[in-house]
Amino acid sequence: MAMNRHETRTIEELTETLIDYRGKTPVKTKGGIRLITAKVIKGGRILDGENEHIAEEDYTAWMRRGLPQQWDILITTEAPLGEVAILRTNEKIALAQRVILLRGRPNLIDQRYYYHAMKSPFVQGELAARSSGTTVLGIKQSELRQVRIPYVHRQTQRKIAAILSAYDNLIENNTRRIKILEEMAQALYREWFVHFRFPGHEKVKMVPSAIGSIPQGWQVVKLGSVADVNALSIKNDDEPEYINYIDISSVSPGRIDKVEHLAFKDAPGRARRIVRHGDMIWSTVRPNRRSYSLILDPLPDLIVSTGFAVISPRDVPFSYVYQALTTEDFVGYLTNHARGSAYPAVNGGDFEGADFLLPGANVIADFHHVAGDMLIQCQTLIRQNANLRRTRDLLLPKLISGEIDVSNLEIS
Repeated sequence: MAMNRHETRTIEELTETLIDYRGKTPVKTKGGIRLITAKVIKGGRILDGENEHIAEEDYTAWMRRGLPQQWDILITTEAPLGEVAILRTNEKIALAQRVILLRGRPNLIDQRYYYHAMKSPFVQGELAARSSGTTVLGIKQSELRQVRIPYVHRQTQRKIAAILSAYDNLIENNTRRIKILEEMAQALYREWFVHFRFPGHEKVKMVPSAIGSIPQGWQVVKLGSVADVNALSIKNDDEPEYINYIDISSVSPGRIDKVEHLAFKDAPGRARRIVRHGDMIWSTVRPNRRSYSLILDPLPDLIVSTGFAVISPRDVPFSYVYQALTTEDFVGYLTNHARGSAYPAVNGGDFEGADFLLPGANVIADFHHVAGDMLIQCQTLIRQNANLRRTRDLLLPKLISGEIDVSNLEIS
C-alpha cells in the first residue's frame, strides 16, 4: 500500500526491546500468572474468557528473556498473523509462543503511536508481504525486524496517538462499565437462583428436585419447554437481497466483534439462521470456548451461521434465560455432551434437553425488572463501542499515511 508522504523506519531501527518466546512451551496450570496466547489477542484487545496460566513459581524462570511492562505492544506472528494489542495495565503476565513483545526506543517513537501504526493497513500489508506458509501464514523474527513503520516527527506522532487514543479511552471506559453491569447481573442471578436468597425466601419451603433442593412452587423443566431452538431459518423461496451476518469466529464470550453486511448471494452457505430481539446465540462447536451473545435490537435481516444454536425464549424473560445459559454449570453440561475429537460439538437437541430451573413468575418478573435494564444498558454501550471503533478505524489509515495532516494542530 502506497504511503502519502511519510518516510519509514524499520522495526529493527525503532525497537529498544523485542521479546520472543518461540520454540518454548510452558507448563500450564489452572491458576497463577495469566498466559497471553495468540488466540486471545484480537481486534486491538486482550480478550477475557478462555484464560490459560502458568504457576507463579515458574514465572521468573519462564520469562528470563524479559518482563512485560505497561504500554508494551504485543503482536501475533502466526495463527493469526498481525493481531496487535497494547498492555494497558502493569498486571503481571506471561507470553506464550507466537506472541512477540515490542518496546520502542523512547527517543525515536511514541509507544502509543507505534501501537496504532502497527494496526495500520500499510504495516499489515508489510507483515503479509514478509510472511511465509501456505495453509497458515507466519512471519520469522528476522523478517519482522525489517517491517517498515510510517515515521514522522515525534511531536506529530504524539498528536496522532492522542487522537486515536481518545477513541480507545472512551472504548475502554465503556468496556469497564459493561463489565460492571454484567457482574452485577450475574451476582443477582447467583444470589436469587443459586443461593436462593430471593426476596421473601425466608417464607418459602425447600423441596427436593432432579437438581437438588429448590423452593416450593418452582420447577425443573427441559429448556425446550420454555424456549425454541433454531426456530427460524431462511427459506429457499424467501431469500433477502442483503443480510447482516455473524460467523462463529466473530463472537467471543458475551460479545459480537464483527457483523458483515453482505449480499445474500455472496454469503457463505451456512448463513441461514434468523435472529430476533431477545434471542441468544451459542456456538455449537467447542462450547468450552463460550462463544455466545445476547441479541437485543438487532440489525435488519440479522443472520448467523448454522454453527450457532439460536435460543428464543417463550414466556420467560431474556435476562433470566441468558444468565441461566452462561453459568459454569451450563458450560460444563455442553462440554460434557460435545461429541467429536478434532471439533467437539453439541446439537440443538442437547440444548432442548438441558435441565432448566423455572422459578415462580413473580420472582422472574422482579429479576427481569432489574437485570433486564442492566443488559439493555450493556447493549447500548456495546453499540457505542462499535461506532467508536468504526470511526477510529476510518481515521487511522488517513492519520498514519499523512492524508490527514495534524502537524499544525494544537493537540494536547
